[in-house]
Amino acid sequence: MTEPVTPITEADIAQFLVHTPDFFERNADLLAGVQLTSPHGGRTVSLQERQAEMLREKIKVLELRLMEMMRHGNENMLIGDKLQRWSRQLFLVARPVDLPAVLVSEIKSQFSVPQAALKLWDVAEVYANEPFAQGASEDIRSLASSLTVPYCGVNAGFDAVKWLDDPDNVASLSLIPLRNGATSPAFGMLVLASPDSQRYQAGMATDFLERIAELASASLSRVRDY
Repeated sequence: MTEPVTPITEADIAQFLVHTPDFFERNADLLAGVQLTSPHGGRTVSLQERQAEMLREKIKVLELRLMEMMRHGNENMLIGDKLQRWSRQLFLVARPVDLPAVLVSEIKSQFSVPQAALKLWDVAEVYANEPFAQGASEDIRSLASSLTVPYCGVNAGFDAVKWLDDPDNVASLSLIPLRNGATSPAFGMLVLASPDSQRYQAGMATDFLERIAELASASLSRVRDY
């Protein structure tokens, strides 16, 4: 009894071609006669032309990626320049009592932040009655200490929004805890806010905001109570 013949599948053909790289060298006329359908208009093109189309598409994708990388690089360079200018202004502050106000005004100016506010606690006794040392409730202090990275997202009715000049005009914000080290409790919080709901989005990268927090925390050590 003759055994049934197993039909050859596309997978079998693909495996044969993979393991027989010189097949088309021996059958060059077959390769030249292969016709494919182009995704551009559905017309029939040769294999060589289809390969050229695919190569052009890959080049276009790479060019777009390169342009995006260059754009991000330019943006990072501009942000770095702004960060340097902001830091410089903090170094130039002569009196520690003036630091919080300068920090806030410069961050609004350098980074085009519509609204910003800062509150500190555990400050030296001489600064205990300053505006920047008033108004941080226990809930806010607990929230600041619980944040391991800056919060970015919609205004969910945080009490800290009340520190701002126009709390009713806040669609998105960032809450930036200030601390001496990664495991230390927070001694303050910086609030950045915008009427643009997309300015501070949940899930956005916070590396830059973390650098802001580190520099702000270091500069404000001059008003701390140790």
